Amino acid sequence: MQFTFQVLAASLLIMASTIDAFHSTVWIGHRRPCSVSIRILSQNDMAIALRDSRWKRGCSWISLSADDDIDMTPDDVTIDEEDSNASNDTSAVISTYKSNLSPRRSFTPTTRIGSSSPKTIDVTMKFGGSSLANSERIDYVTKLIKDRIHPTDENDTPVRPRAVICSAMGKTTNSLLSAGEMALEGRVDLEALRTLHIGTCKTFDLPKHTVEEVEKLLNECEDMLNGVRLIQELSPKSLDQLVSYGERCSVRIVAARLNQIGIPAQAFDAWDVGVITDDNYGDAKLLPNCIESIRERFKSRIDPNVVAVVTGFIGHDPKGKITTLGRGGSDLSATAIGAALGVDEVQVWKDVDGILTADPRLVPNAVPVSRVSYEEATELAYFGAQVLHPIAMQPAMAADIPVRVKNSYNPSAKGSLIDHVGDPERMVTAITCKRDITLMDICSLSMLGTYGFLKNVFSDFEKHKVSVDVLASSEVSVSVTLDKKQDNYDVSQLQNDLSTFAEVELHRDRAILTLIADVKRSSDVLATVFRSFSANEIQVEMMSQGASKVNISFIVREDQIDDAILKLHQCFFEGRCDVGMIESGELVN
Repeated sequence: MQFTFQVLAASLLIMASTIDAFHSTVWIGHRRPCSVSIRILSQNDMAIALRDSRWKRGCSWISLSADDDIDMTPDDVTIDEEDSNASNDTSAVISTYKSNLSPRRSFTPTTRIGSSSPKTIDVTMKFGGSSLANSERIDYVTKLIKDRIHPTDENDTPVRPRAVICSAMGKTTNSLLSAGEMALEGRVDLEALRTLHIGTCKTFDLPKHTVEEVEKLLNECEDMLNGVRLIQELSPKSLDQLVSYGERCSVRIVAARLNQIGIPAQAFDAWDVGVITDDNYGDAKLLPNCIESIRERFKSRIDPNVVAVVTGFIGHDPKGKITTLGRGGSDLSATAIGAALGVDEVQVWKDVDGILTADPRLVPNAVPVSRVSYEEATELAYFGAQVLHPIAMQPAMAADIPVRVKNSYNPSAKGSLIDHVGDPERMVTAITCKRDITLMDICSLSMLGTYGFLKNVFSDFEKHKVSVDVLASSEVSVSVTLDKKQDNYDVSQLQNDLSTFAEVELHRDRAILTLIADVKRSSDVLATVFRSFSANEIQVEMMSQGASKVNISFIVREDQIDDAILKLHQCFFEGRCDVGMIESGELVN
């Protein structure tokens, strides 16, 4: 009969409550020596390595948890009946010990007797292309993940990464798009990408099966490009499949490296964890049942003690075809998975110290903002700040899960927390802008006292598929801003149609300056802004406030936008306002 090592396991589990590691030799059936090592994974989890010269399997680690039945039987080992009877006598000991353990399986570091440990939090972690640019960065990021699981500073909160969402390495996506264009011109060249990915595998000496998986994906990609070269066609559907190879290679390398450094991990393509989208190739949207699909896949297929390394940015449509999620797609993957799993926090790791008060390329004294609301972060993203795409925040908002923006190049920085509350004590949160804007003024005195003017205006906007950023209106006039993405021909045709019932003027080379601010204190904010603008001869051509409770926008000439931002940042964040601040109606120098 098979031997269940319950006597051994009971002893080791009891010892595990007070030690980190243990190694000894025991005798099986009173006649076979067996080398035993245990490694403590957490309060609830341990791994046992057994080695016996007869087993011919070498030493293998067997993971135990409070949730597990303890059975470590090699298929080819049998023992005497007396050993089996002895094991039955210890069942109650095992049961009692397991009942005293927390049922939750986690990466929580061991807590020794007489010490306390911060509560482990569940997270999803997303790393972008710059964080995974090469082998050095991947090595750094995987060790960062390990450090977050097992922090050395007792004040740091340990995490259990339910999923790590990865973008493609470096500029791989752009390189794949360029390869597609080259294929249409009759040339296929994937050598640079092959060197990057296979070279990274060799740097880490990754297992043979990982290298083979990456090579298979690259070969498949090359075959696809040869098909493009032959048929001279690259549809949106084909483009989505083409760019997917970057993320699919990336996750396999990251997962293998995590396993090498002692963090159990497994690579998954997004569709394998339930990410399903519509079939709008190039800019697909998650289907309404996607969150439930992800939740069910993780529940039924993925061990919570294994880090799921998942492709960001991509998914499957209902027919099983590969789709991409468009701008901010990897962030959306992270928040959707986080919402499905009900994690404590979604962590988005970028190359800045969180959300900043202004663009640091323009404002050297820009500082991180410790906490912002979802609404503030959304407005920042709409008006040019490189934070999270507004769509990416929707799953987190719906599930009320905080999103923390961290710097993978400076992990000790606290970063910025995005939640429902933000910081209600702050007058201004940040300053951002959109450049290369066109201001369109539409005026019709004949519409005075009549109705239908706005309907006629926006019917023409819809007809020509021209979208608006900022709007201000009166009874007979409307001013709107159009960004640089609008097609000049469409704008020209729109102007012609509007001219049939209104006077239309276009003012190019404009910019939108946006203050993310507490609109309840808008009188103080605006008083300070206009004092600064007046002193520095900055002319406001249009202003919008009210629709959003956190956004005040000004349209100025683009050649004045830099000076305007620098002066306002000095007033609101640097404590050196050249015209003095207005607070509660009083001038504060």
